[in-house]
Order: sequence, then structure tokens, then C-alpha cells
Amino acid sequence: MDIFGKCYTDVLTRRAKEAMEAGLYPYFIPLSDTEATEVTIGDHRLIMIGSNNYLGLTMHPKVRQAAIEATEHFGPSCTGSPFLNGTLELHLELRRRLAEFVGKEAALVFSTGMQVNLGTISAVVGRGDFVITDKDDHASIVDGCRLAFGTTRRFNHSDMEHLDRVLSGIPEDAGKLVVVDGVYSMGGDIAPLPEIVALCKKHGARLMVDDAHSVGILGGGRGTAAHFGLTDEVDLIMGTFSKSFASLGGFIAGDADVIDFIKYHARTLIFSASITPASTAAAMASLEVMQEEPERIARVNQIGERMRNEYRKLGFNVGVSETPIVPVIIGDDIPTILAWKTLYDAGVYTNPVVPPGVPPESSRLRTSYMATHTDEQLDRVVAAFAELAKMLALEGKGE
Repeated sequence: MDIFGKCYTDVLTRRAKEAMEAGLYPYFIPLSDTEATEVTIGDHRLIMIGSNNYLGLTMHPKVRQAAIEATEHFGPSCTGSPFLNGTLELHLELRRRLAEFVGKEAALVFSTGMQVNLGTISAVVGRGDFVITDKDDHASIVDGCRLAFGTTRRFNHSDMEHLDRVLSGIPEDAGKLVVVDGVYSMGGDIAPLPEIVALCKKHGARLMVDDAHSVGILGGGRGTAAHFGLTDEVDLIMGTFSKSFASLGGFIAGDADVIDFIKYHARTLIFSASITPASTAAAMASLEVMQEEPERIARVNQIGERMRNEYRKLGFNVGVSETPIVPVIIGDDIPTILAWKTLYDAGVYTNPVVPPGVPPESSRLRTSYMATHTDEQLDRVVAAFAELAKMLALEGKGE
């Protein structure tokens, strides 16, 4: 059998080609230009409500200048692994500042957020250990569990009774690591961390929180643990630079001894080139802006609250969102794609999420907001969604 046979018969690939031919393909769209809150695709100008640039820092002059100066000083690459020649003093300074910011003893910096979860989970969870994950956890957590030599158990999304049962079924003397997203990227909801912490204590499990979508938004920017006042109760805090930090990379923070163990055992750290000087400097400058301009954090959360209310008034289902990630749940995949195209033509950029990204009955438009969105831009977005509501016959169904 030809191993490439699947490449010619894959259903997902075929559906993508059909959507392209119909002019309804919403993915891998190249941007001609971007000013963060607005983008250009060809000659089409759109308001961007599909980005994870929550604080709008990709356009901040301090962040951009820091990246330029780092490139001019160090060049575009470190050309080596952190384990060998790829560690700069700049990396160590970022690690120190991140650990202090999230309230932990030490931190490590990886080249991508995906690599953080792959490397950390596979390093910590060994033979005889168990890793327990929420069924809505990010793909990087799922793949980190696949790489680990331990056993994976899953619990229903934010279902604490189910988590309790899962933990009860694991031998008491086994090593246990619970891994959850702080903010879930498709629903915008926050993990019930107080209850999770209590169950981890009850069953002798350690806790890792993926704060990719939480840092810069919750807890004064410090993430989910800080949001609940539970920083000391969370063992590992993970974050990415590709969202609120306006850069590329990621980090893991925790007790110094645990971070040292990960440093020597995480293959995605040891066998990958270091984060670039520009990305490092941009992340550090973004961290400074978060601390100097807390009004950005307040603003993006206010926008999230406004847009949830606006969509509900129009009759849309926004699920259980509590953050600047606001899903507009359409239900079926075809209507979702048509809704995306309607908004796209109206000058609004959203992200359609259909199976297998979400269950078939909960296809949605994932919208997300920036602190730098203006009220006028948001008014235009609401007007476009109002027209969509008419098309979907939602008028009169709002709150």
C-alpha cells in the first residue's frame, strides 16, 4: 500500500478544495497589511476581531523598537539550542522577569508555546505517572500527553464531579499531574480553579495551568491563578508570547527545582534553537507595557463584556464566555461558513470554527477583541452582526 494514498483521498482535504472552488474557504488567508485592529486582504479592508493580540501591543512603538534594536545588536537568530550556544543574557533577564511577574521562583523560555506544553508534560510525566486533562484542553496539551510515557486520563469540560471520579480511580501512590487551560480558547470561559485546586489537594495531584489566553487578561495580567488568588496553589504556570506579549515563544514557571528538572529533560527545549533576540526583546517590552499601562487590561475586558451583551441582544448564543474571547455559536457548519462569508463581505474578520475543531452541533464564529479597538469600530461590527441576525431570522430572540 502506498503511504501517500491517504493524501489523495482525505475527506478533510477534499472538503477544503470544494470550499475553495465555491469561494467559501476561510482558512490560510494571506494578509496584505495589518494595523492590528484593521487588516487588508487584497484590496478589501476589514476590522479584525479574530486576533489574539488582546492588548494591541503588536503596534506599540516601545515593543516594535525593542525588537528592532535587539535585531540590530544580536542579529536575527541565536543559531543554537539554549543547552549549548543559544542562551543570551537577554533570555535570562526575560526568564527572571516572567517568574517575578507570575509569582514563581523560576521560569524557562521556549521558542513556541506549543513546545512548552510538549516539552514540559513529556518531561514531568514518566512511566507509572498519570496526566489528567480537561476534554477541551488545547491540542498542545493533548500532544504533550501523547509524547509522555505516562497514562492519560480525561474529564468532561469543567466537570468537577467527573474530575473527582477520575482522580479517585488512580492509585494513591502514583504521580499525578492535572493540566487545564486557564481560559478556554474556543469558549472564552475560565477554568474553575478553586474547585480544581481543592481536588488536587484531596488526591495528592500537582496542577499545571496553561495561561496562553489568560496572561495579559486575568489577574491584572498575571493570569488565572492570580485572578483567583491561588498563585501559591498552582504548581506550574504556562504562557505564550504570541498573544498578549505580541511576540513568538512561550514560558513555564514554577519552583526552581522543578524548572531545573524541565530544563534538563524537555527535548523541545534542548533540541530546538533558542527564541530569537527580536522575539525576546518584544516579549520583555510587552511585559513592561502591561505593568505600565494597566488600563489596557481593563479596556479589553470591558470590550468583551460589551460585545457579549450586544450579541445576546441580537439573539446570538455566546455560550459561557467571561473574557474578550466571545464565541457566536451558530450550530451547523454550513450556516457557520455562510455567516463568516457574510461578515467578511461586510468588512469584519472572524474565525469560523467547525468540526473537528468543535462538536458538530456547536460550530461557531470565534471572535476576540483588542484593547485598541475603538468604539466606532465596535459599532460597525455590531451593525454587521445585526444584519447577520436578520439573515438568520434571529430578530426578536435577543434578551
